[in-house]
Amino acid sequence: MNTYHINKGIGRTVEFKGLKAQYLFIFAGGLLGILVCVMLMYMAGVNTYLCLSIGGASSAILIWQTFLLNGKYGEHGLMKLSAQKKHPKYIISRKCIYRYVKIKPKSTAA
Repeated sequence: MNTYHINKGIGRTVEFKGLKAQYLFIFAGGLLGILVCVMLMYMAGVNTYLCLSIGGASSAILIWQTFLLNGKYGEHGLMKLSAQKKHPKYIISRKCIYRYVKIKPKSTAA
């Protein structure tokens, strides 16, 4: 009789080395962008050591900030933060003030 192992990761979010969900994509996209920028600087003739130092420093900052955001906001934190920024702080009413203070004349009973 065959035995099959159950995949315990079904329905869970993607995680790699502690980075969850969108932070993993930010991390990978950022490193790819830094790699492209360093290659462009090298092809443009910028000093090799300068290219490597800029690439290393920006990669270190990207890694540090990504893990900092992951620890601070959690799995769905960036979506909550962007939703909070879109939520209005107060509601603006553009109606004329006289519409609120308008006094209705009393009807005279005859």
